Amino acid sequence: MKKLKTLPKFKNEYEEANFCAPHDTMDYIDWSKAKRVVFPKLKPSSRAVPIRFPTYLIERLKQLANRQHVPYQSLIKIFLTERVNRELHKAKA
Repeated sequence: MKKLKTLPKFKNEYEEANFCAPHDTMDYIDWSKAKRVVFPKLKPSSRAVPIRFPTYLIERLKQLANRQHVPYQSLIKIFLTERVNRELHKAKA
């Protein structure tokens, strides 16, 4: 059995996601010891927000999403999250 690397401490989920994206979890976690967990009372942490986009923008988003093999609504969430985090980070500086 190989020695596992130690996971660094993260300030937030965004920092954790940026670390995890290029790394293989097998280097940090022994998945053979993992247990399946069920959260029966877990409530969704998102809500629907009606918003209107110009048709041309939706079509362009769909093209980009298709290239990245993700649903276009997920791509919108990714873009918004990245921009909001960037703006909030700028505000702190």
